[in-house]
Amino acid sequence: MKSFAWAIIGPGRIAHHFAEAVHRLDHTHLACIHGRDLTRAEAFAQKWTRDSVTPIRATTHIDDVLRSNAVDGVYIATPHPFHAHAIRACLNANKPVLCEKPLVTNATMAKQLAALSRQQNTFLMEAVWTRFLPIVETLRDWIRAGNIGRVRAMQSSFCFNAPFDPQSRMFDPNLAGGTLLDIGIYNITMTRWVMQQAFGVAPTLHDLQTRAKIGATGVDHQLAATLHLSEGVTSQFISSFESSAENAFHIYGESGSITIHPNFWQATRATQMRESGAIESVERALAINGFEGEIIEAMRCVREGRIESKTISHAETIATLEWMDQIRAQIGVRYPFDS
Repeated sequence: MKSFAWAIIGPGRIAHHFAEAVHRLDHTHLACIHGRDLTRAEAFAQKWTRDSVTPIRATTHIDDVLRSNAVDGVYIATPHPFHAHAIRACLNANKPVLCEKPLVTNATMAKQLAALSRQQNTFLMEAVWTRFLPIVETLRDWIRAGNIGRVRAMQSSFCFNAPFDPQSRMFDPNLAGGTLLDIGIYNITMTRWVMQQAFGVAPTLHDLQTRAKIGATGVDHQLAATLHLSEGVTSQFISSFESSAENAFHIYGESGSITIHPNFWQATRATQMRESGAIESVERALAINGFEGEIIEAMRCVREGRIESKTISHAETIATLEWMDQIRAQIGVRYPFDS
């Protein structure tokens, strides 16, 4: 099998996790690193160059990625507001794209890019690595088998304490700061996934109640939300930059419960407790660091000529952003680039 060559746009912290997974997977390698700072891009490339492979190219010119025959796919790991421009450039150049979550900052932009993906017949996928963790296969089997009965409710948290810095990615509205887009998306994507496994169709959001602490820069430092969904299911979650929490994901059914243990977005362990009192815990280790699942899926889809993944489809990305658009409207968080 020909080695799949990746380019990275945005050689930051998260991109190192992606690079590690590529480095340790078979039949794939890094070919090019694009960044605004050449010294930083060169340092990144040097760190992940394999001795037996042509050295990774570092560049500040996007055309070096878009026009290269040596690049089979592009991973985008820039801050949220810069995703759309990079995605559009790649799709117009017929370069398949795997882009960090959230794909973009609102559903309108996501719809436009999904349409461009179809127009260009070029692959586009949001990199929601949690959906591809090994433990998720176990959870799917438990839910579909009806081990806890009909799913009725969910509760989850994603919280950590971060020092306030108005210029950091987490707190700057110009960088789409706030907990919802940065970490609350994990609570939402798993809520949607559980509903799909339990009921076989994408869920409908009928109503929501939210409370948020809005900081000095106008973004949410803490968010508590209750989502009222189809099939009478309720999902509650809290996301915060100002507190610690259990950071687990609980699924409650008519005859039992399932816990995805902390930290649920990168979990390796889950437990089901049945009404009878029987308890079963399962450990599913990561093959590398958790990023390998989404990388393998993206490469498979590209090699098969697909423009989207069934696991994270264009429709799924759009629906998740529509929910987040509704939450942001309710808590009053707007970004300077919102239409």
